[in-house]
Amino acid sequence: VQLQASGGGLVQAGGSLRLSCEASGLSLDYHAIGWFRQAPGKEREGVSCISSSGVRTYYTDSVKGRFTISRDRAKNTVYLQMNSLKPEDTAVYYCAARTTGHRTSTVILTSERYPYWGQGTQVTVSS
Repeated sequence: VQLQASGGGLVQAGGSLRLSCEASGLSLDYHAIGWFRQAPGKEREGVSCISSSGVRTYYTDSVKGRFTISRDRAKNTVYLQMNSLKPEDTAVYYCAARTTGHRTSTVILTSERYPYWGQGTQVTVSS
């Protein structure tokens, strides 16, 4: 299993970025995908996740209305569209996967429940 996160960068406050998480060695029909982030000196926190059915999504309160998670089954890729970025969104963003049944609709955003992790991608938002 490999998860390749990309799309990070430097952006001004109010700007947008789209992160991608390309998965190989797993099927999105049997895996939920989560996005997590870790800022310097802070604990890792869950940002958003999408169920293996693709029907349900979940967002932490601080990003609701600004971030959108989606997926492309044909490309086996999950996206995190981040709009209205704030300096406090600055962090290394990671995507992770957890195995589920076939196309279930459970959403869990607890990092301990995700055994598969990609490398991070840095997002820096300047004020």
